[in-house]
Parts: sequence; structure tokens; C-alpha cells
Amino acid sequence: MQEQYFKTYSHNLNRDMEHALIGHAGKLCLAFAPQNGHTWDFRNFGMVETVRPWIEAGKLRMLLVDSIDEESWSNEGGDGRYRAEQQERWFHYVAEELVPQHIEWGEKAMATGCSMGGVHAANAFFRRPDLFDGFISLSGLFDASHFFGGYMDDLVYANSPIHFLPNMPADHPWMDLYRRGTIIFCCGQGAWEDQMIGDSRALDAILTEKGVPHWADFWGYDVNHDWPWWKKQLPYFMGHVLGNP
Repeated sequence: MQEQYFKTYSHNLNRDMEHALIGHAGKLCLAFAPQNGHTWDFRNFGMVETVRPWIEAGKLRMLLVDSIDEESWSNEGGDGRYRAEQQERWFHYVAEELVPQHIEWGEKAMATGCSMGGVHAANAFFRRPDLFDGFISLSGLFDASHFFGGYMDDLVYANSPIHFLPNMPADHPWMDLYRRGTIIFCCGQGAWEDQMIGDSRALDAILTEKGVPHWADFWGYDVNHDWPWWKKQLPYFMGHVLGNP
């Protein structure tokens, strides 16, 4: 598989940011690592290998994204507004600086991730359906209050689909983009998945009420919040999105 490493300056974050691109052709898929993860985690823990057939067939390119979770979602002792602003700066880096480097005008990307990466993948689609046409979230949370505690402002709200989706008007232009997108979220029902089950059921109910097609998949009671299961889930769902490699 072709691998390219990049280190570019982000004007939103005022620092150099790393990312990697794996594959030579096909659908661009942003891959977000779990909480506090960094560029190569998605590859080093074996996730890229699970979708090798699609990459080698020229159907898929994986864009491995670095995070600053330690400054935002994970910085529990930090100032709430600063944490939310850092998340917003990072989100604008991804949407406005990173994706345009690797996609042609008029095309759309998809997103995927596990655990916190599943949070980022869902936010990417729900916040920018003009840029993303689908996501596969594995064991993600969709309520930002899990991380920000009692703190809520406009930016935390904007990163919390369970909060902002119910208030989106039926005639909002994004609703049509949602309905045309590919929305997949999955979690197990085993160890460390309790919050993910609750959030997934809540998101399932919201999207159903809004008339937005989606696939909410709940795996068995032996399916834990861990890499071995995510490595089974990603190729399973990728096959439904991209077809046979």
C-alpha cells in the first residue's frame, strides 16, 4: 500500500500538524483514532490492514488524522471555553485545511473512527454534510456532556449531535444532505460500552424522528469496547459502503 507522510502548518491551530495518506486512488476516508490518539494509531493498531483489499483495489484512500484531544475533550481540569475553542480550531483545521489538500472539487469524503474517533467522524458529517457524505462510527459517543461535564456553550453544543440535531428545522438544507448520506454507527453490548449504547439508542431515535435513513447496529453482549472488535466491524461496514474490493 502506498503511504505518504505530511507535516503542514495549520493557520487555525498556529502550529505544524501531521497526517498520513494511505492508498493511491478511490474514496477519501478520514480515519480518526481513539481518545488522545495520533496520526499512526489507526495503522499501528491494525485498522488500516483490515481494509487493505479496498485500498489495493483503488477504491479507498485512508487519511490518518492527528488529534489535539489532550487540549480539548480530555482536558477535564481546564477552562471549559478554552477547551471548546481548541476543539473548534481543530475542527476547522480538518474541514478547511486538511480535507481540501486531498480531495478534488465537487467530491465528498467519508469519515470513520473508533471510540473518540467515532465522535469525530459523526461530528464531521453532521456539521459539514456539504463536505462529507457519510460516516462509520464504531463505539462513539454523541453527547459532548460526557466530556465537558456541566459546562455548555455554543461551541460544545455545536459538537454534540444529540443536542443540536433535535433542534434542526425540518426545512434546514442540511436535512436533505443527511437523508442522502450514509450514516452508520455501531457499538457492542459488552464491557465498557454502556455509555455508547445509550448514546447510540438516543441518536437512533432522533434520526428516526427526523426521517433520516441510517444504520444503528448493536453487536452482541460479548462485543467489547476494544480494538479486536473494531477490526472486525470496519471491514464489515466498509463492504456495505464500497462493495466488494
